[in-house]
Amino acid sequence: MRYMLQRAGWFLLTLWAAITLNFLLPRMMPGSPADAALAKLAQNGPVTEQTRKAVEAQLGVPDGNLLQQYLDYLHQVITLDFGVSYAFYPEPVTGLVLQALPYTLILVGLVTIAAFVIGTLLGVLAAWKRGTWMDALPAVGGSFLGTFPYFWTALLLLFFLGYVGHLFPTFGAYSATTVPGLSWAFLKDALYHAALPATTMLVTSLGGWIIGMRNAMITTLGEDHVTFAEANGIPGRTVALKYAARNAILPNLTGFGMALGGVVGGSVLVEQVFGYPGIGFLLFNAVTGQDYPLMQAIFLMITVSVLVANLLVDIMYGILDPRTRR
Repeated sequence: MRYMLQRAGWFLLTLWAAITLNFLLPRMMPGSPADAALAKLAQNGPVTEQTRKAVEAQLGVPDGNLLQQYLDYLHQVITLDFGVSYAFYPEPVTGLVLQALPYTLILVGLVTIAAFVIGTLLGVLAAWKRGTWMDALPAVGGSFLGTFPYFWTALLLLFFLGYVGHLFPTFGAYSATTVPGLSWAFLKDALYHAALPATTMLVTSLGGWIIGMRNAMITTLGEDHVTFAEANGIPGRTVALKYAARNAILPNLTGFGMALGGVVGGSVLVEQVFGYPGIGFLLFNAVTGQDYPLMQAIFLMITVSVLVANLLVDIMYGILDPRTRR
């Protein structure tokens, strides 16, 4: 219980620091968030002070002293009210994020979990069968696939399976004729559109999980408790999973926590290549459109998700390795 309370305390302290930093960074940048809109207006003539004040009021640029702005910002975080988007005006930031979040969670989240499970199991198999083809094939294949960048794999799949083979859609999350909703027709169409982005992320991330688990597993197999278990005639599958893999999985579990926390941020390059309307695609448009409220909300959401994932990993560490609770 003391271990859990310590982890929760550090989580709350780090969360407060992240929220405060997310508040300060945009205000430390030169200029005003309304400058991007005023720069566009300036192309048609000089901008008066009255025009500046009107644009700032319309976009909801914060005013008052820094302390009052900080208190207002904390209230916005608690109520999930991040104002109006500049790039998609007059759409509220919260609404835009909630529209894009399900696509990212389903696509990137499921692919991340699948890649971790498959890669970890293949890494265990490769280490247990080291020196055979069951070791060489996953290890070499994982290293080969891991050398391909996300965007390069995405472009290859898009060209050959999309434009040349016409086997999969090349843009969007669903067809223009499909009505979004909880229906089999929409789910089938959404899965069809997600096939290429999901394959891209699965192929490029699988190798890292295989190699990481294999190397950690081989090190663990040489420890005394594993040798003792084998000498006592314990079945090989039990030794591999219960004695070796349980300890070897800890480094992979740390990486999984970081990857799971980054799910909310989406995969900017993959979503951009396929025009997939997730958080990564939304973040790219926010950056190119200098949409400060939208960027701030997405950055905060990514930070919180990483912190929550790390908290869950700490709890799992305490369960899998009781030594960490001391």
